[in-house]
Amino acid sequence: MRIIIMLVGVVWAGAAEAVTCQNDTFEGHRMTRCDIDVVTEDLRLFHSDDEGRVLGGFGQVADYAGSLSFAMNAGMYHDDRSPVGLFQVDGLQISGIVTSEGPGNFGLLPNGVFCLNDQSAQIYESRAFAARTPDCRDADQSGPMLVIDGALHPRFLPESESLNIRNGVGTSTDGTSATFVISDDPVNFHTFARYFRDVVGVPNALYLDGSVSRLYAPELGRDDIGFQLGPIVGVVSP
Repeated sequence: MRIIIMLVGVVWAGAAEAVTCQNDTFEGHRMTRCDIDVVTEDLRLFHSDDEGRVLGGFGQVADYAGSLSFAMNAGMYHDDRSPVGLFQVDGLQISGIVTSEGPGNFGLLPNGVFCLNDQSAQIYESRAFAARTPDCRDADQSGPMLVIDGALHPRFLPESESLNIRNGVGTSTDGTSATFVISDDPVNFHTFARYFRDVVGVPNALYLDGSVSRLYAPELGRDDIGFQLGPIVGVVSP
């Protein structure tokens, strides 16, 4: 009996490691990162229920999709909480891609598209995405890009005084993992992007949003409350 209990414990520990969240610091700033094994975990985008009602929060997503082991706000949205730029769920496009420069962080080109399939996650620069139209089950456009093929966004300034709580996502070269990060202290874009490049070590990373940034990470005892959200990304638990 003791051996059986130990074996069960090993199985559960192995499953839990596919979504790993941890607190970190970078140059004196507190960060929280969650690493997702996209091959083994069911990572998805959410916005509305089957009747078209905006879900708006982690609890509503959990009720709609089942138990969640991770969730985060997934991109910018208008006052009615409709997505800004391309947003697609289960192959159904809710809003189209925007490739023109514009105001605000979203329009600070280059921006990008977070593309999800059943066992892969990739980030594409938006104009390259529009030219290629990669096949995505779920897709979410946001901006600006934080890291582009290993380089920081060219408009970021080390001394920028534009500080905010920020969140974003980076993907591995082979697309098998995605790392989501939220800054628990206000940081500028340059610092936030360098964390993805120098600590997480991903070739591409995308800014999701700031000030409204929220995280659901039960292994850390964290369930942020606040604004009603638009797009949400989460891992659906069995």
